[in-house]
Amino acid sequence: MIRSGVTTFKVSTVRQSESKRSFGVAQAALALEDGTFFLGEAFGHRGTVTGEVCFNTSMTGYQEILTDPSYRGQILTMTAPQIGNYGINPQDVESSHLQMAGFVVREASRVASNFTATGTLDDYLKAAGVVGISGIDTRALVRQIRIQGAMTGVVSSEILHEEKLVQMAREAPKLVGRDLVQEVMPSEISQWDEPLASDGTPLRQPTEGGEFLPAPQHTGEKHVVALDYGMKWNIARHLVSQGCKVTVLPGNATANEVLHLKPDGVFLSNGPGDPEVVDYGVSTVRDLVGKVPIFGICLGHQLLAQACGAKTFKLKFGHRGANQPVLDLDTGRVEITSQNHGFAVEEETLPPTLEVTHRNLNDGTIEGIRHKTEAAASVQYHPEAAAGPCSPGPLHQVSALTAKGLTRQFSVKLMETLHGHPKYLPSLMVSPPTANGPSPAASPASVPLPVCPCPCMSMHCA
Repeated sequence: MIRSGVTTFKVSTVRQSESKRSFGVAQAALALEDGTFFLGEAFGHRGTVTGEVCFNTSMTGYQEILTDPSYRGQILTMTAPQIGNYGINPQDVESSHLQMAGFVVREASRVASNFTATGTLDDYLKAAGVVGISGIDTRALVRQIRIQGAMTGVVSSEILHEEKLVQMAREAPKLVGRDLVQEVMPSEISQWDEPLASDGTPLRQPTEGGEFLPAPQHTGEKHVVALDYGMKWNIARHLVSQGCKVTVLPGNATANEVLHLKPDGVFLSNGPGDPEVVDYGVSTVRDLVGKVPIFGICLGHQLLAQACGAKTFKLKFGHRGANQPVLDLDTGRVEITSQNHGFAVEEETLPPTLEVTHRNLNDGTIEGIRHKTEAAASVQYHPEAAAGPCSPGPLHQVSALTAKGLTRQFSVKLMETLHGHPKYLPSLMVSPPTANGPSPAASPASVPLPVCPCPCMSMHCA
């Protein structure tokens, strides 16, 4: 049964769980701080974990999601009804290990059906110590989070007592005020030299015949220093594949340590936790603005905004998934983006030196900023992640906005490396405002509909 406050819903999952018990299937429970309770089936590691319960709307990419450091300290729910069907492989990883506390799915596939698969999702979670629960109504769970907002929760395959689990959820630490960057950032400086495969995949993946495609050539023409607050590996792969020498520094590195390396540009990575408490990152970025071209993604975007005087706030339930529509205010084009963040930049606190370049079309929050006088820009979403049916170009969705405000020679080169070209063109283009006020949307007939050159034949890929 699912209880939310004083309301009780009878659901079939309880009866199903009881029948499974006779066949030796272990049970697991999920409880939220508001009293919501789910009983389901245990999979992955056996144990008890707490964390903020959130949800991701992507239909694929669960391995990349599981290894994304930005999910540190969270219990993630996938909205897609079945997860794990194509198994696990060594290529689809974004960090050295799984990062989240718990994993919630409607149905965990017991079969891994893909020629690249080397194991199942269940075994993957067991080896990594991640507690999972399946067989619950994830639609009801997501609806509760959307109504009440993000909440702390607990997943357990050891404790099934409802009142005890609800109390544990209420006592669990909140995400606000937690510096989780310290738990995921590297401890030492390093060089990144692994590129993308020639077909745009994260690593050199075998073809169906078993052979490997040749790795692309990269020259290291420009030097990018990446401040790693929990960086996804694919970001560095894109930079290397575009001819950059990439040096990775811990997120707590000072501005002097960065400038000592004489970089052509500085990249601010994604990462977990509350940006308001990453004061060491804000201090470093503040000292770098105006001295070297800067580009940030996700947490890096928030740190850049704070360094220039803005504030951040906690979103009600965050943006997580591969289908977030974002309006490019320079071009009027809508980009379908991949996102993973629970905080955002507070627009009312933006200083005069910053301007908004991108906006989320679901809730109107800021998705991109640009410094008006210095070589610094950022986006809230993940431009290196593929949100559609084709492999992405080199950080393609940063778009041409970044080069506009960057005057140094490498500024343009760096941003060309990062953005490539916009991948998604809508059938209805939203025109940017004119001096006389808002412009009407262009008619569908006036907007070209390019056909993707790949076999998907989609009209949404450029």
